[in-house]
Amino acid sequence: MVFDLDDTLALSKAKISPRMSQCLLRLLSQKNVCIISGGRYEQFQTQVLEELPLTPELAERLHLMPTCGTRYLRWEASGWHDVYCENLADEEKALIIRVLTEGAKSLGLWAENTWGEVIEDRGSQVTFSALGQQAPHHAKVAWDPDGSRRRALWEYATVRLPDLEVRSGGSTSIDVTKKGIDKAYGMQRLLEYLDLRVEDVLFIGDRLDEGGNDYPVRQMGVPCVAVTGWEQTADYIDALLAPEPDHTPPPLMAPLDLR
Repeated sequence: MVFDLDDTLALSKAKISPRMSQCLLRLLSQKNVCIISGGRYEQFQTQVLEELPLTPELAERLHLMPTCGTRYLRWEASGWHDVYCENLADEEKALIIRVLTEGAKSLGLWAENTWGEVIEDRGSQVTFSALGQQAPHHAKVAWDPDGSRRRALWEYATVRLPDLEVRSGGSTSIDVTKKGIDKAYGMQRLLEYLDLRVEDVLFIGDRLDEGGNDYPVRQMGVPCVAVTGWEQTADYIDALLAPEPDHTPPPLMAPLDLR
C-alpha cells in the first residue's frame, strides 16, 4: 500500500496522530507500505518516523520516497539509506527559482509576510509554498480553497519550464523536478525493486486530480483511492484490516481511459 503524506496521513506539515501511528504499525505487520510525498526526508522524520515506534522487522517493510519519488530510502543495517536520488543541476534550480518567483509576483501570489521560506531547494525538487514552509493548516486551507491560484502558477511555470516536471503539490505549493521524475517514476522504481505489477499496489492520496502531484500515479493505471484527510485514510485502513458490515471504505477511483 502506498500513501501520500500531507492531508492523507496527517495534516500538512503536522505529525501523524496516535491513531494513524497505530494504523500504520498494524498495516506494516501484514504488508509493505510506501510513503511518497513532496516533502524532504527530514520532513518524513519529523512527521512520521519520530511518531512511529518501529522494530527493525517493521522498518524493513517501510519504503520512503521523499520529494515526489525523486529519492528512495530503505532501512538497512540500523539506518535509512538511499536506493537512488535524482538531484537537479544547479542551473536547473536557478531557473526554477527565477520562474516561480516571477510567476508568483506577476500573478499577485507573492506574500510579504510568511511562515518560513517561500521557495525551498530540496535537492531533487524545488518547491514553492505561497505562505511559507511552516504556515499553519488553517491559513493554508483558506488561501486557495478552489485550487485556482495553484493552477494559475502551475500553468505559468509549465509553459516556461518545458524541460522540467511541474506539479501542484499541497494546498499552497508547486513542486518542480526533472522531466519524467514524479510520483509515477517513483512508483515504477518501487514496482521494479519489489518485483510487483501495477495491480499489486493500492495508492491512497488527496491530489489525484489532473495537475495534482498524485495524478501521475493514477495516470499509470495504479488502483487509487481518493481521500480528503487523514481521518478518512485511517477509516480505510481500519476497514481493510478488520472489515465490518457497517464500515465501508471509500471506493476505488474509476480507471483513466489511456487509449
